[in-house]
Amino acid sequence: MDLPAWNERYRCQEQSNAPTPLVIETARHLKPGRALDLACGTGRNALWLASQGWSVTAVDGSPVAIDKLRARAGDLPIVAQTANLEKGEFTIAESSWDLILICYYLQRDLFEQVKRGVAAGGIVIAIVHIAEAGESPGEHRLDHCLGPGELADYFQGWEILHLHEGASRDPAHRKASAEIVARRRC
Repeated sequence: MDLPAWNERYRCQEQSNAPTPLVIETARHLKPGRALDLACGTGRNALWLASQGWSVTAVDGSPVAIDKLRARAGDLPIVAQTANLEKGEFTIAESSWDLILICYYLQRDLFEQVKRGVAAGGIVIAIVHIAEAGESPGEHRLDHCLGPGELADYFQGWEILHLHEGASRDPAHRKASAEIVARRRC
């Protein structure tokens, strides 16, 4: 991950304040509890969840993004932390979270940690860009995109509440994506 480039992006661009539609659709049916927002950026999902009564821990590798989140959070119940996930600077406590989000970030080895971190009956929301039909491997960085069906494979044995692959439903993202809402069985 190129953290200096992300810092510059967060410094120079106005970020969306609207939460990801799938987060709203899912969380509005859940009892608020403990949520973990990984690769949270400037915190659009963390801020919304906290405003809905969730106690949120938000983690991102960009100190610029975390500073922006902290400035916007005010008195909301958010713990914002700078940590490089690729370097293992944040440990996901096992069976500790009612909801874990990974929106528009792909780190394949993080899925197992996330699955262990969700409490029994808890939910994972994951959204990742996917390769679009007709794209060749040279047209995008495959380490940041999943192939067809790959996201669902990570959650075999879980209760799948939502699964979508194709055009993004999030106005802040135009590239095709895979979405999953999966519940850890008790």
